[in-house]
Amino acid sequence: MATAIITPNQLMIRKLESIFPLTDEEKQGLKELPIKVSDIKTNQDIVKIGDHPTQCFMILEGYTCIYKMTAEGKRQILALYVPGDLPDMQSLHLKVIDINIASISPCKLGFIQHKDLRNLCERYPRLTAAFWRETLVHASIFREWLLNNGQRPAYTRIAHLLCELVMRLKAVGLADDESFEMPATQAELADATGITQVHTNRVLQALRADGLISNVKVKMTVPDWQKLQEAGEFDPLYLHLQKNVAA
Repeated sequence: MATAIITPNQLMIRKLESIFPLTDEEKQGLKELPIKVSDIKTNQDIVKIGDHPTQCFMILEGYTCIYKMTAEGKRQILALYVPGDLPDMQSLHLKVIDINIASISPCKLGFIQHKDLRNLCERYPRLTAAFWRETLVHASIFREWLLNNGQRPAYTRIAHLLCELVMRLKAVGLADDESFEMPATQAELADATGITQVHTNRVLQALRADGLISNVKVKMTVPDWQKLQEAGEFDPLYLHLQKNVAA
């Protein structure tokens, strides 16, 4: 796994370049974007349903999730977000938040004022398309999750999710084909894939027994990337990565 320290602005550039070609001038504009860094503890709400935010954020370290709750208190995780992601870009245009976003590990977040982001896009109009593309990619991921959770068996479902996380982390230089950081608990994986925690535990044991994954604490290793892709019926097309990233 990559260990080099990069700045929040460099991480944003790296993420956007994984899905959109940037000019030198646009990169310079992104380098000058004010980003306020804050540390967030595990299981802390960052934004909640009904909020009226004046800023959005980028994940610098750790994982967050979007979730909703039923009246009975059951949680459905609708998306997982990794470093480089901008989970709440919709707050630029939707005045009221209709989702909860929470940390599922200790996180370092970079908060960006809406006014600063709008000023940046006015100066560099193509960046509007870049951020719009980022939002559309997350919509594409959501559609794939609907298929994954609705139609694939649990073994394939979890294998597919692990493949996706590898590719998304590779896009920002935080994983290779062999290992990546996976801080999500079995309970969180269960809420993300629509199966019970007991079933999740059994699937993970089966994946380990088949030699597709191994893990020590939060570090997960993939001994055979090709076999994990086959087990998860994984095709990265829906991530819309630049060819040099997806290769």
